[in-house]
Amino acid sequence: MTSSGLLLDTCAILWLFGGTELQERIIEEIQEQAELDRLFLSPISAWEIGMLAAKGRIALTTPIEKWVAQAFHHASVKLINLDPEILVSSSYLPNIKHGDPADRIIMATARNHNLAVVTRDRKILEYAEQGHLLALEC
Repeated sequence: MTSSGLLLDTCAILWLFGGTELQERIIEEIQEQAELDRLFLSPISAWEIGMLAAKGRIALTTPIEKWVAQAFHHASVKLINLDPEILVSSSYLPNIKHGDPADRIIMATARNHNLAVVTRDRKILEYAEQGHLLALEC
């Protein structure tokens, strides 16, 4: 199964725009998809990043609002709509035990738009291994 592009999970957004080194093959795939205008972010990741900052679980070099605005309005990414269909789909993912609402929304977004999720999240990767989702481990 091939995807229609890549959806960056919250951790991938933080690493990519925060300057953390990613695997070379992932960087190449991200660059290729960006050039094809097929690199996507979900608005739920902005909420997740805000929550992480508010709880002191991440430290950013710029104020959170500015950091999120720069990442989510970067020329290489497209913000995907968080519509009611995705939200409902996140409640009905097949054979899922993952309870994190943001991750479920990211997975539903990827499934609804035939996107591969770029992530290091073990639960998302395991769900992909079961054949319910496309994913690239970063």
